[in-house]
Amino acid sequence: MLTFEQALEKLLAAALPVEEVRSLPLTAAAGRVLAAAQQSTVAVPPLDNSAMDGYAVRIADLSAAGVCLPVSQRIPAGTVGTALQPGTAARIFTGAPVPAGADAVVMQELCAHGENGVVINHQPRLGENIRRAGEDIALGADILTSGSKLRPQDIALAASAGLPELPVYRRVRVGVFFTGNELVQPGDPLPPGAIYNSNRYALRALLEGLGCEVRDLGTVPDNLASTREALRKAAADNDLIVTSGGVSVGEEDHVKPAVEAEGRIDMWKLAIKPGKPLAFGEVRRPGGKAWFIGLPGNPVSAIVTFLIMVRPFVLRLQGVSDVTPRSFSLRADFAWLRPDVRAEFLRARMNDKGGVELYPNQGAGVLTSLCWGDGLVFNKPGLAINQGDSVCFVPYAELLS
Repeated sequence: MLTFEQALEKLLAAALPVEEVRSLPLTAAAGRVLAAAQQSTVAVPPLDNSAMDGYAVRIADLSAAGVCLPVSQRIPAGTVGTALQPGTAARIFTGAPVPAGADAVVMQELCAHGENGVVINHQPRLGENIRRAGEDIALGADILTSGSKLRPQDIALAASAGLPELPVYRRVRVGVFFTGNELVQPGDPLPPGAIYNSNRYALRALLEGLGCEVRDLGTVPDNLASTREALRKAAADNDLIVTSGGVSVGEEDHVKPAVEAEGRIDMWKLAIKPGKPLAFGEVRRPGGKAWFIGLPGNPVSAIVTFLIMVRPFVLRLQGVSDVTPRSFSLRADFAWLRPDVRAEFLRARMNDKGGVELYPNQGAGVLTSLCWGDGLVFNKPGLAINQGDSVCFVPYAELLS
């Protein structure tokens, strides 16, 4: 069996970012992956400016607190004042450029109105309440790195640097379909022996949450001809095909021979729990191919395997450089004394005591365990966990985007 690390290395070695790059306005770029590093077109701030509403002064004019200075000008934000005359103060507002000659701004709460001007009840230090030109971003400085998924704060940074649009990779197109005569859609009557198709909705939501353009081909009849036709249709205009179930070697499992007929497939046995089987390959199309990943049919196995294997593959197709989710070392408020020989991904959640606890039933068919938890404990093969040990916890928040 392949270890988790070996399988992930194989997947990521195959994944290359989609080639098409588009320039999008900032209003449409959030959540997309940046295709080229960006530099600032301006210094931020462009001029020395005031961090407070108050008075711009010359420290040389303030020999002691309580000096009264005439107010020579008023400088609101967006207005450039004239040079500050010695022995005067300038009324200034937050964000307004500091006039030449001023070397401090005294906040208005430390000032009072006097008969002949403003009384400065404070002796400022040099540069007090002045934001220097370029102290946030220098002109031409690198501000955004290629391969990063753009967050709202990144969009704000680009705007502050004067960039109206950004080059991003196009969305990854993913075709999904499902085989199994036992599958019934929610809302339809449930005949004896049938089950509702939860994987269809889970995989669609997971892929859309990653920013993919999902094409849902629905449920495919359980025969080889229909499965091959679904693969050809999915491969025609998608970068990746994802299915669940049907990749075993039983008489009713048609996905494996269908993919072999339309391309190639590798069947991997992964040393992980849940989620032992995984199929990876490609489906040919004129002038190219679509990648294929076949997930286990069990809902918990399908979701967990998606989070730890398919997610990084999709992110790499999107052009994301760092696909490793952050993990945290937390105290185990549980005991796990019968570990598996495979690496385990245990459904868990943090508690208000700073530790992590497990869902009581870790069965691969217990979908409620995923809803109860807020992350996964990654446990190495054969490693028993005693109460109070440190464990590796990966929050769902790191695995769902």
